[in-house]
Amino acid sequence: MKKKNLLHDPAILAKPGKKIRVSDFDPTYKGILNGKDEGVKLLEENVNELIGLQDKLYAHNRYAVLLIFQAMDAAGKDGTIKHVMSGLNPQGCEVYSFKTPSAAELDHDYIWRTYKCLPERGRFGIFNRSYYEEVLVVKVHPEYLLAQNLPGIKTVDAVDKDFWENRYRQINDLEKHLTENGTIILKFFLNVSKEEQKKRFLERIEDPAKNWKFSSGDVKERAHWEDYMDAYSDMLTATSTEHAPWFVIPADRKWYMRYAVSNIIINRLKELKVEYPVLPEAEKARLKEARKMLLDEKSADK
Repeated sequence: MKKKNLLHDPAILAKPGKKIRVSDFDPTYKGILNGKDEGVKLLEENVNELIGLQDKLYAHNRYAVLLIFQAMDAAGKDGTIKHVMSGLNPQGCEVYSFKTPSAAELDHDYIWRTYKCLPERGRFGIFNRSYYEEVLVVKVHPEYLLAQNLPGIKTVDAVDKDFWENRYRQINDLEKHLTENGTIILKFFLNVSKEEQKKRFLERIEDPAKNWKFSSGDVKERAHWEDYMDAYSDMLTATSTEHAPWFVIPADRKWYMRYAVSNIIINRLKELKVEYPVLPEAEKARLKEARKMLLDEKSADK
């Protein structure tokens, strides 16, 4: 079975410091894998390995892991989270989905609602969409900013290039702060092609069991496809950093997408070299004493 560390695969990594275009990445890419059967088998192996790594991460209690998923509609965020994280202990993993901000959330800065959901040390936090919506959907629809009551922003005309550059800087500052304090950030843009999205939308419409997944608003947003690709390209260029890189995951083949995400998570965790804590000699002595007491208790019962 072929295995490759995808952390530095140029077909997936949005290289920090480089001008990035979504069109630079092939949504049908499958690397060196031969096909779906191989991808599914490798994913299964990775899920099992991730279970052990999660246990060590929790026991080590020095790092938290934040996984951020962004994508166009029907790219497969929910399915990827479900399949990749299926074996994890629920006590050490929390998933948050961020939709339209509430009135209370609009009364705070745009990062507030996500900041309070960040994972504790030893745990995984998964963001299904995130503060990046504020430089994606809000960039495509800048009129949404008017509901945020921002200083100096009373009309859409007041939203200029500097505004977005400031938001990118604010996000980078946040992620650097989190990284320096023990949060490992992995960011996945699930890159689905326009043709594949259309196919999946039609499946949702034609299959009664999938009707609930479809919203007419999804098709309306599809009309802004090129604007979204520009927004994603700008986001990748401005916020893929050494400490918090973006991975542009090919999403037209769901089996490869899930395998690639699991591969990246596992290899990043391995770099941390998390291990079970080694007890000091005094604690080891107490363990030996406890063991002897338990064994003596068993002998007395006989």
